Amino acid sequence: MTEMQLAFKCDTHTHTLYSRHAYSTIEENVRQAAERGLELLGSTDHFSDMLFTERDVRNCQYFNNYRVWPRTWHGVRLLHGAEADIVNLHGDIYGADTIFTSSVDGMPVKPATMQDYVFRRCDYVVASVHARWFAQGATIGQATDMYCAALEHPKVFILGHSGRSGVPYDIDAVLETARAHHKLIEVNEYSFAHVRKSHEACLRIIERCAETGTPIAVNTDAHISAEVGDFRYVPRLLEEMHFPPELVATRSADAFLGALREAAIPAAEECPPLFE
Repeated sequence: MTEMQLAFKCDTHTHTLYSRHAYSTIEENVRQAAERGLELLGSTDHFSDMLFTERDVRNCQYFNNYRVWPRTWHGVRLLHGAEADIVNLHGDIYGADTIFTSSVDGMPVKPATMQDYVFRRCDYVVASVHARWFAQGATIGQATDMYCAALEHPKVFILGHSGRSGVPYDIDAVLETARAHHKLIEVNEYSFAHVRKSHEACLRIIERCAETGTPIAVNTDAHISAEVGDFRYVPRLLEEMHFPPELVATRSADAFLGALREAAIPAAEECPPLFE
C-alpha cells in the first residue's frame, strides 16, 4: 500500500440499492468503509430520470428521510447527498422543473420543486452528466458554460467524472470557476478501473488541477459495498504525477469537512448537525 493510498480517508461518491443499478444497503457500505479504515463516507444516490419514469413525490422518500441517519455509524462519519444530473447546456440541475404539491400520504403541502424537496436534506450534491445526448454538437464554449453554471449551484460541491462524461470543455475555465466558489473536481476511480476510453481526458484534468492549484475529491463511485474505499488506480497515478497531497480534499475527514465549510454549502434541514 502506497503513502498516497494511506492518505485517502474519505469516499464521498457512493451508491446504495436506491440507485437501482447498485447492489448494497447503506449499512453494508458503512461497514465496508469502516473495514477499510475510512474516516468519512458520503452516500450520493442518483437523482435522475434513470431511476423512475414518473416524477412522483413517493419516489423521493429515500432522500427526504435522511434525517434518521446517524452522523457517526460504526466509527465512520456519514454524510448524505445526491448525484444529480446536469440536464441541459444551461447547466441546470435535475428536478428544478417539477413541482410537488402533496406529501407522500397525499396531504396538500406548500408547493416545492422536486429539486428543493430532495436537496434540503442533502449535505452536498455531486453534479454529473450522464445522458449526454443534449450536448451533441455543442461547442467547447457551450459545454464550458454548462459546467461552470452547474458549479455555481448553491448545493453542488463536487463536479462528478467530467472526463468520463464525453463532453469536451475548456478545463482551465471550469477549474477557475471551481476555485472561485471553493468547489471540488472529482477524480473518479471507476473511470480508470472500468472505462479505458476516458483515461486521456481524465489525466489532462488531473494535470491541470495540479498545475492550477485546484482541489480534488478522489472517489470510487462505488455501486457495491466491495468497491467502497477500494482505491487501486488513482493513487498510483497521483504519485507518478507528484500531485500535491494538500489539494486532495478527501485525504481526511477534517480536510473534506473543512472544504465543505469553506464552500458554504447550505446545511441539510432537520438533520443532525454536520459541524459541532
